[in-house]
Amino acid sequence: MDPHQLRRAPKVLLHDHLDGGLRPETVLELAREIGHELPAADADGLAAWFHQGDKGVDLPRYLEAFGHTVAVMQTPEAIERVARECAEDLDLDGVVYAEVRFAPELSTAGGLEVGEVLESIAAGFAAGPATITLRTLVCAMRHQDRAEEVFEAAAAARHLGVVGIDLAGPEAGFPASRHARAIERAREAGLRVTLHAGEADGPASIADALDQGAERLGHGVRILDDIAPDGTPGPVASRVLTGAVPLELCPTSNVHTGVVKAVAEHPFERLRALGFAVTLNTDNRLMSGLSASSELGTVAETFGYDLDDLEALTLTAIGAAFVDEAEIPVLRDLIARGYAAMVP
Repeated sequence: MDPHQLRRAPKVLLHDHLDGGLRPETVLELAREIGHELPAADADGLAAWFHQGDKGVDLPRYLEAFGHTVAVMQTPEAIERVARECAEDLDLDGVVYAEVRFAPELSTAGGLEVGEVLESIAAGFAAGPATITLRTLVCAMRHQDRAEEVFEAAAAARHLGVVGIDLAGPEAGFPASRHARAIERAREAGLRVTLHAGEADGPASIADALDQGAERLGHGVRILDDIAPDGTPGPVASRVLTGAVPLELCPTSNVHTGVVKAVAEHPFERLRALGFAVTLNTDNRLMSGLSASSELGTVAETFGYDLDDLEALTLTAIGAAFVDEAEIPVLRDLIARGYAAMVP
């Protein structure tokens, strides 16, 4: 499958960070407006600096990259622009449905309220193409203490396309249960729950996320630590498997953060073969120098997938989406027709 064919394939993204997908040109322009110093002075140089692919595992530098993107997302105009361009870029790449996540507390350094940040994101998505369906997942930083405030604002913004909550940030030492009350109140308000777990920490973190009502696992790749070599699942893996809890897997990102050494060593296909509900995602398009299409091509080439496999992955993702029941048949039909049109 060539890049053009991959772009034509209808795609569903469940794990894509707004602050991890800015255009380098936009970062440059917004930084100049506020006098923020960047590590490169032109778009190509900046893209190369952000891209983690040729630098080995350097988590401090990886996190530094977000410091630059968040720094330029401190005004309603800047946030709206970033959200609109996100919609444009995903649509151009053949994404038909995406849940884009962001921690709005990161954009309050300049005086914005959390609710104002969410309004700006919604305005940007609304200004994007009408051919893509976008929803917002609201993250709270798990090492901070603003989850109740953030999730309360998320509940108040459901009319703006907010469908769920997440916890992001350092996983080890900051369990989801630390924010149990905030998560419970969000669920009571009708928000869905996906939690980062099983990326930088192991099965205990996944179990903790499940205990807090996680309906999906952000990454979840370390579930493999609870599966025996013969494929027998341990207690945590059994909970995920029998509960059909979808995994938001991000293979290339996992290489860049040191979870695996190469995509070929990623357990994506093994987990799929064992019956786990696996979905394919981008995580941070800028930092990993990828798109939904290129990641689709990477796993197809690595694991020998054909169009039927890719369509099945996409249908698994839409089945796991936090979307209204009435929208699912429409999106499933859109995906089926798109793949049917790709058959020679």
